[in-house]
Amino acid sequence: MSADATISRPPGLLSLIARSRAGLIGLIFLGLMAAACLLTLPYTLGSRTVTVTRDDGKVETLSVPRYVDGDTRAANLPPSWWPKSVDESLKLNSLVSDDDLANFAIMNYKTFEQIRAEAEQAIRSGKAGASISANGIRREWPTFLLGTDALGRSVLLRALAGGGISLLIGIAAATLSVGIGTLYGALAGYMGGRIDGVMMRLVDILYGLPSILLVILLAVASDALLSEYISRQKERGHWMSVEAAAVARERGLPDDSAEVAILLSQDTELDKQLRAKALELMPPRNVKPATRMVYDIVILLVAIGGVSWLTMSRVIRGQVLSLKSQPFIEAARALGIPPWRIFLRHLLPNLTGPIIVYATLTVPQAILQESFLSFLGIGVKTPLPSWGNLAADGLPELNPYKSNWWLLVVPCVLLGSTLLSLNFVGEGLREALDPRRRQR
Repeated sequence: MSADATISRPPGLLSLIARSRAGLIGLIFLGLMAAACLLTLPYTLGSRTVTVTRDDGKVETLSVPRYVDGDTRAANLPPSWWPKSVDESLKLNSLVSDDDLANFAIMNYKTFEQIRAEAEQAIRSGKAGASISANGIRREWPTFLLGTDALGRSVLLRALAGGGISLLIGIAAATLSVGIGTLYGALAGYMGGRIDGVMMRLVDILYGLPSILLVILLAVASDALLSEYISRQKERGHWMSVEAAAVARERGLPDDSAEVAILLSQDTELDKQLRAKALELMPPRNVKPATRMVYDIVILLVAIGGVSWLTMSRVIRGQVLSLKSQPFIEAARALGIPPWRIFLRHLLPNLTGPIIVYATLTVPQAILQESFLSFLGIGVKTPLPSWGNLAADGLPELNPYKSNWWLLVVPCVLLGSTLLSLNFVGEGLREALDPRRRQR
């Protein structure tokens, strides 16, 4: 047998999924969801220029991201297709009458703002009519397909932006997890012997630890490190200790840490001077909000991907152990082919099927972990949206007095349907790649 001979490779990805009806439906829905969320990210995360008038009368131009852009007068409006109550109709109408609406051509949101200001001014001067038309102003109010939140921000824009962020974090974390698991499992299975035993015992130890707890600890620890980097509190404390120790030696006192602490507690004037000098020499660092967001996202995906590779490593190890006994591997060794080339040329192509299947099943797990952490306030932090923190913001809106159901239902439905479609795709691939099921 030729050294380059391999086990028959699996067919194309689309043809495999097409064999399963549920997998095909899941793939179509997943493609539509990914296109809606990922392709719109440049728009939803982009900025819109607005002009505001400050309290002192000065006009200022600001650049506001679209996912946080809103009008508090439009707070908690239901979806445009949902029946509106009397209170919501009055909110939409505000103080604008039929006569005011007839005098202006309303074309967009900015023109609507101008009309509202002129109408309110007319009413205050007593020139406007008293009649209020719910249907009139409702036709001119900007259409919010999925409603607005408590700050008047479009739930649709925030859901699309949050979905893109959740999908990107999930895909990146799953890619990292698959890469680590594949290399670790392949190395353990190919080396065998004591190395294999030690490596897999380490996996067993990590399996005994709750993965979500490790992710939370890593996220909290990284947040504490960044906070210390920004505040520089420890640096100033160390500098104050050194300077206070020098003052203690000048006064003939012991310069150990305990005596220095006593000196600073008794001499309040010295403590104030040292604190002011330390703050002047080592002021807090300025970190841009965008940099902080990127840091939080990178730490989150590294934390999730760094603890999700254990199952992948076991699966790949078992596959490598099975492939090592195949004749084409023995022929490659007999020809003196280097181990790295055997792995890349003969082992890795035959691991493609299991890698694709378990990668598809790892992505929903990573997305769910990110959403859970964001729901707890540890993952993606506001105002940057994700499906997790959108659900956390919408949960308090369910109350007996007035339930703003769309704030919770929208992110939960999008998250649940995406996870379900990913699992359908994974199950479809698993069924297509299973020889016993393929024969049926």
